Amino acid sequence: MALLFQPYQSQLRDKNGKKLYYPRVVRTGTVTTDQIAKEIAGYSSLSTGDVKNTIDNLVTVLTNHLQSSEYVTLDGLGTFRMKMRSAGKGVATPDDVSAAQATLTVSFRPSSTKNPDRTVATRSMVTGVKCVRFDRADASDADGDNAVDPTI
Repeated sequence: MALLFQPYQSQLRDKNGKKLYYPRVVRTGTVTTDQIAKEIAGYSSLSTGDVKNTIDNLVTVLTNHLQSSEYVTLDGLGTFRMKMRSAGKGVATPDDVSAAQATLTVSFRPSSTKNPDRTVATRSMVTGVKCVRFDRADASDADGDNAVDPTI
């Protein structure tokens, strides 16, 4: 397996007036909860229905904690939290501040590990990923045979 990417041109110009190119992930599809449940059931002694029910309950419990202003940390996965983003309309006094001035979003930060010297070593789910340029990929690249390690 490899992460596919393609070049895209920025709309912003650099200091020399040029629009530069950068890599962007190519999304090849969407995986549903049912598909994830089937795959997890294959790794465990649980049925697909049991796993699907557990995932559904996880979403319900996670939502309840997030809506109670709590962070939710799932070991090996990451931390979820609610975030308010200002809609751009400030008010003159603290008493006039209201939730209507912002939109709510859920923020996710993948788990990370720390070296003994306290520097961040890796991010969960990113470690070991191999990247392949989409327009130059062939069938063997899908397995990561000709993949590029973005960490080098």
